[in-house]
Amino acid sequence: MCKRINNKWWTMALFLAISMTGCGGGGDGVILIPSSGAAPVSLGTAASYAVFANTGITTNPNPSVITGNIGVGPGVTSTAITGFALNLPAGSAFATSAQVTGNVYAFNYAAPTPTSVTTASNDMGAAYDNAAGRTAGVGPFLNVGAGTVSGQTLAPGVYTWTSAVTIPTDLTLSGSATDVWIFQVAGTLDMAAAKKVILSGGALAKNIFWQVSGAVTIGANTEFKGTILGKTAITLGNSASINGRLLAQTAVNLDAATVTVP
Repeated sequence: MCKRINNKWWTMALFLAISMTGCGGGGDGVILIPSSGAAPVSLGTAASYAVFANTGITTNPNPSVITGNIGVGPGVTSTAITGFALNLPAGSAFATSAQVTGNVYAFNYAAPTPTSVTTASNDMGAAYDNAAGRTAGVGPFLNVGAGTVSGQTLAPGVYTWTSAVTIPTDLTLSGSATDVWIFQVAGTLDMAAAKKVILSGGALAKNIFWQVSGAVTIGANTEFKGTILGKTAITLGNSASINGRLLAQTAVNLDAATVTVP
């Protein structure tokens, strides 16, 4: 009985929040009414990586801390992984690094790595296409903040922007441990320095997906959440961190960053 009452009042509160901000939705501090439940994006074998990039991974000028595997795409050798001081035993399918709690994979390593990184690259591309192909957000889930997502709390659902997105403040995602957020961004994605993506209500980083057509730039000392599926490059600024994955169809650039698989 109590649960029903709480849910009823929660729904009423959400309705009032939308009503007070007008049809555009997404005003400062507003929690949007959840859209129909979205299913998580399947990452396939790309899920086994904290960082995967088709053209290269660099940590420059400062070392980074990665919890999870890292790898580069088909035809790309270990020379494209820079700043990690790789240790490759003779005949090994993977290297190690003091900066990586996990393994490092490149196309020129022993079998089965050439095949596995090719598969991971294909799966990463399929995941990007899956996220991009979800039914676009409408009403309050379309072009929130006209591309400037400032001070909002967002409920689960599929959000679509037809332009670049800038996040100049902290951003809160509020939902349960089974709720899913999919963000479709037609342009670039930039989050300001020293900000946070905050999860509330039991929301989990593993259920958050950022599908971004343009470059992604996360500012210095910012704490980000979720899997970034980047069509181009992903850059984490000095001492930035992410509880999630960086999956880029071009390069990943780090500077004393922390990446932890959720």
